[in-house]
Amino acid sequence: MANHKSALKRIRSNEAKRLVNKYQHKTTRNAIKKLRELTDKKEAEALFPSVVSMLDRLAKKNVIHFNKAANLKSGLAKHVAAL
Repeated sequence: MANHKSALKRIRSNEAKRLVNKYQHKTTRNAIKKLRELTDKKEAEALFPSVVSMLDRLAKKNVIHFNKAANLKSGLAKHVAAL
C-alpha cells in the first residue's frame, strides 16, 4: 500500500483517467463500427470527420498509437470513398 500522500493522489487520479480513456476508446470503436456499417455515402461523409477527430484525440493522449490512428483513418477514408 502507498505510504505517501502524493502516491495516494496518483492512485486516485490514475483511476479517474483510466475510466475517461476507457469511455472515449469504447465510444470511438462504436463510432468506427457505425461508420463501417453505413451504406449511404452522404451519411458516411457526414460522420467521417467526427470519427477522425475522435481518433486524433485518442492518439494525442496516447490511448492508441498514432500509427494505429493513421491506419484506421486511412481504411475508413477508403471505405467512404468506395461507397
